[in-house]
Amino acid sequence: MANTFSALKRIRQTERRTLFNRRTRTRLRHQIRAMRRALNAKDVTLAQSLLPKTFSVVDRSAKLGVIKKNTASRYKSRLHLRLKALEGSLQAA
Repeated sequence: MANTFSALKRIRQTERRTLFNRRTRTRLRHQIRAMRRALNAKDVTLAQSLLPKTFSVVDRSAKLGVIKKNTASRYKSRLHLRLKALEGSLQAA
């Protein structure tokens, strides 16, 4: 157990940050999962409506340091590519 006041304070701060980071990471994963489900179901209108919110959550997570900037870019790029491919396949059919 910590003995100094500063160590006790760091423990309290770490607990708060851990809860905050866990909530943010969960929100990010749920949003990406919803987007992927829409893409797998080939629901273009739902995927298009989820895209801005998903990008917002991904960017916010990167800004807060929950994920790295390049990871956020990779998520956004891959989701957008899948949406464009889905739109293209439906227009060709």
